[in-house]
Amino acid sequence: MHYLFFILLAPFLFLQGHKVKKNTPKLPEAAGPREGAVGSGAGLSVLILGDSAAAGVGVASQQQALAGVVVSALAKRYQVDWRLLAKSGYNTAQTIDMLQQALAKQGDMRFEAVVVSLGVNDVLSPLTVNKWIRQQQALIDLIIQELNCRHLILTRVPPMGDFPVLPQPLRWFLGQRSQAFNRQLLRYARQEPRFTLLDFGHQLNCDAMATDGFHPGELIYKDWGKSVVNVLLAQEANSNVN
Repeated sequence: MHYLFFILLAPFLFLQGHKVKKNTPKLPEAAGPREGAVGSGAGLSVLILGDSAAAGVGVASQQQALAGVVVSALAKRYQVDWRLLAKSGYNTAQTIDMLQQALAKQGDMRFEAVVVSLGVNDVLSPLTVNKWIRQQQALIDLIIQELNCRHLILTRVPPMGDFPVLPQPLRWFLGQRSQAFNRQLLRYARQEPRFTLLDFGHQLNCDAMATDGFHPGELIYKDWGKSVVNVLLAQEANSNVN
């Protein structure tokens, strides 16, 4: 139904989108290191991969962002070798290219755990849901085969219908579109055992989001990171038992 709605109101939605892009403050990616080693104990290598949310847009430092929350918590039990490979504005196709370039430049890259944040920029593009799922499959294949990943976590597309910066009816349309992407991703996850699908985290209300009303705030990053860590710890414990 939302596609019919888009066809009928496309010029108005494009106008709203242009106005939002023009008037919304452009926040920088979080400052700080994008790789390192911390903690003690058994080794665990972790890659955070994806878009502006992966890059920590919405908070000042990487310590407050997804990478910082995940690495700090894991470092209480493991010696964590970690890396952040993310760029604001990137979609799935661009992230695949970014990872391929990193592999070509560095050669052998191995990460036991990979956490992916993607989807918002795909939703904002003309990309169809089915093509996006094919791109997700290509990304998963690349990560599993080239990075030797044992624990792959993909995050659901955030509920864009809750983004306070978006006016109606654009907010409704993008909310419907993000839900369609998530439905297909969930169907794919049910038949694809190589990754875990994770909720984004705290409800995206005005208090929890960044000042631009579009990106996660510190509370969302904290909840999201804790969810990632809980999954990784459970999977590691299960691996040790087996």
